[in-house]
Amino acid sequence: MADYNTMEMMICVAARELEDGATVGVGTGAPCAAAMLAQKTNAPDLVIMFEAGGVNPILPEMPISVGDSRTFYKAVMASGMCEIMETSCRGFVDYTFLGGAQIDMYGNLNSTIIGGDHANPKVRLPGSGGANDFASFCWRMMVLTVQDARRFVEKVDFITTPGWIEGGDSRAKAGLPLDAGPYKIITNMAVMDFEPESKRMRVISVTFPYRGGVETIEGRG
Repeated sequence: MADYNTMEMMICVAARELEDGATVGVGTGAPCAAAMLAQKTNAPDLVIMFEAGGVNPILPEMPISVGDSRTFYKAVMASGMCEIMETSCRGFVDYTFLGGAQIDMYGNLNSTIIGGDHANPKVRLPGSGGANDFASFCWRMMVLTVQDARRFVEKVDFITTPGWIEGGDSRAKAGLPLDAGPYKIITNMAVMDFEPESKRMRVISVTFPYRGGVETIEGRG
């Protein structure tokens, strides 16, 4: 029996994706934990950026929101949302971690509504925040989420955050940088990336816990 839980396993896998010297825009929760772990292990010079303006803080502990005062603790810069989003738009942010209520085969995320009719949805969700900006302009978008049938759908009810949109070159046709977009999806069951031509999600490794650590079985779909 493993002496850690599934979320801890996912955080470890995600931390390995962040290389030393990279920049990453994160929110709170598991993505922040992954960035903090990367800083303390394989990426000591990782630059962590928060949507509310904290740039490269030395986090004393897990912040409870992107505007928590801890996200500014011993930071290189205490700026604001406009500066962080402008930095993303100028192409200076390598990675971002995002999530949503739904994700589809092209990495589009929905955090706006469940149930088709925007005026009268079954469920109304909080919306984008800075997720659309980060996904549109950070070079590599990663999603850290538990995998289930309600979350992974064939087509999202609403595109809050653009992935590869409809696949192929549809992202470029929408006016977004073609070289920027969804990169890795990390779940409790597998790690997925996107086929280079179709931009459709595919499984590249199956992840499972064992007592000595995290094991991955790698392949190409």
